Amino acid sequence: MARAPELMCPSADPGGIGASMFGLIVGTPDRPETAYLDTAQAVTPELLALAEPASPTEVFRFASRCIAKACGHFDHDREMCRFGEKTVRMAPVVVNQLPTCAIRASCRWWHQHAEAACLRCPQVVRTCFNANSPVRQAADPRVL
Repeated sequence: MARAPELMCPSADPGGIGASMFGLIVGTPDRPETAYLDTAQAVTPELLALAEPASPTEVFRFASRCIAKACGHFDHDREMCRFGEKTVRMAPVVVNQLPTCAIRASCRWWHQHAEAACLRCPQVVRTCFNANSPVRQAADPRVL
């Protein structure tokens, strides 16, 4: 019997378990966008240094193993990520077709919401400067 893939958080910190970089943040501070890589890259000190003087999360998009119940976004009763769920509910669609994504097969948001998450995912950034962004609101664990 095949083992289910270990699910990855697509909005992770580079220090997370099994972290990889799967996208570059492009666009503007008010309208950031992820440019996806064909292959995820291992997080190394050399990779993180490439972001200087900015924070790595301002420059790169990271994934790491979903820590499930240890995360403030995780709904224990439903075994689901609320951040992904709120992103689908609150954020607009920003692409018309599924972007190429190196982590899709193991992405928690893809497993929960499939295409609906992927069509919104390019606007998700870990470090968001736009206070009115629907993604920033979705990322707040206090917002339901």
